[in-house]
Amino acid sequence: MIQREKTTIFTDAKESNTVYDLKKIIEGITKKAPEDQKLFKDGEVLEDTKTLADSGLTSNKAKAQDPATLGLSFRVEDTDDFEELNVVPYSNPPELPDVMKQSDTSVANPAEQPVP
Repeated sequence: MIQREKTTIFTDAKESNTVYDLKKIIEGITKKAPEDQKLFKDGEVLEDTKTLADSGLTSNKAKAQDPATLGLSFRVEDTDDFEELNVVPYSNPPELPDVMKQSDTSVANPAEQPVP
């Protein structure tokens, strides 16, 4: 899972792919060249020549039900500078209204009552 600002990209890659290979996949989605991208893991910039496995992204640590998270930043147009890494956290759902909350568990569910 790759995040930048309010955008999340879900993609699949092999441990043997390089970080540059992953940037090529991202290029197909964002239309930003690999040279104009920086990928981050735990706040550290990933090196283009390293494999995903060498960067700590293995199938043991990145699963479909619990994907690894990478940050993405782009080069600021017409400069050599990159934007600051900015990942907007997901919002939390609002609290359930009282009528939707589970009532006292000691009260039997009418659907579970025996039929006379």
